[in-house]
Amino acid sequence: MALTLIESAKLALGRDETLKATVMELYAKASDLMQYIPFENIPGRAQTFNREQILPTVGFRGVNEAYSEGSGTVDQVTENLAIAGGDLDVDAFLIKTGGADMRGPQEAMKIKALSLSLTKTMVKGDVATTPKEFDGLQVRCIGNQRVVAGTTAGGDALTLTKLDELIDTVDEPTHLLMNKTMRRRMSAAARLTTVGGYITYDLDAFGRRVTRYNDLPILVADKDNNYDDIMPFTETGLDGTTAVSTSIYALSFAENGVVGLQNGAMDVRDMGEIDTKPVFRTRIEWYMGMAILRARAAARLYSITNAVVAA
Repeated sequence: MALTLIESAKLALGRDETLKATVMELYAKASDLMQYIPFENIPGRAQTFNREQILPTVGFRGVNEAYSEGSGTVDQVTENLAIAGGDLDVDAFLIKTGGADMRGPQEAMKIKALSLSLTKTMVKGDVATTPKEFDGLQVRCIGNQRVVAGTTAGGDALTLTKLDELIDTVDEPTHLLMNKTMRRRMSAAARLTTVGGYITYDLDAFGRRVTRYNDLPILVADKDNNYDDIMPFTETGLDGTTAVSTSIYALSFAENGVVGLQNGAMDVRDMGEIDTKPVFRTRIEWYMGMAILRARAAARLYSITNAVVAA
């Protein structure tokens, strides 16, 4: 069964497992996407699966007639795991002068950086340009899983009609993903009688407010580990040239939908004080990746400009 990082953390026991659970919770807390995506354990370094494309033909027949034979088609997809992680070093001087508790805040900042870096990869990753990572949502959503916001070459304002079309493109959608500006514009649109939009609010596992549109939680891809926007208005629009637009994704986080892949849980090791320099080291390593297990589990609405949302 695929588990989110929060659910995995609840199962951790013992000293080392408690450390691992703390790291998993910090990963999830730093990123909406990392909090909600389920992770599936796989053997080996890659997962090969068949993704449904075209269903078999069916029909009716008359007495003494035969059925017309027809089989479906599938795509065989292989997803490779990437090696993500890092060493969390805290100088022995800080621990000696500030106490053992100095280690926790320093490690938390590194964990946050790793989480934000992986979030960016899940959205923008492209093995064609960075072979050590994995493809993100922008690269994966192609063909019928792309919805254009309008007909203007450089992009168009978001309309709720197009957003509803995006949602309908996904089977069993569970979440929306966008930047903070678009979430703010949607909240503003809901206050206008001329636009509307079914906006509600809820709380996540950490007690933070979550905005919902038509009962789908809105996840935000905000900043990466360098404090750069993950989904800024710098994507190319319909013309493929003008770069003043962004995207919104509709996702189905389910065991047969959009999942993270991992070979076992995140490996967290307290290395103690190392020999090469006076620091205490915690090493995090995670053999992980991402997969869209069925074609209609994710879709992208693109060519959206930074403008007031319309009906």
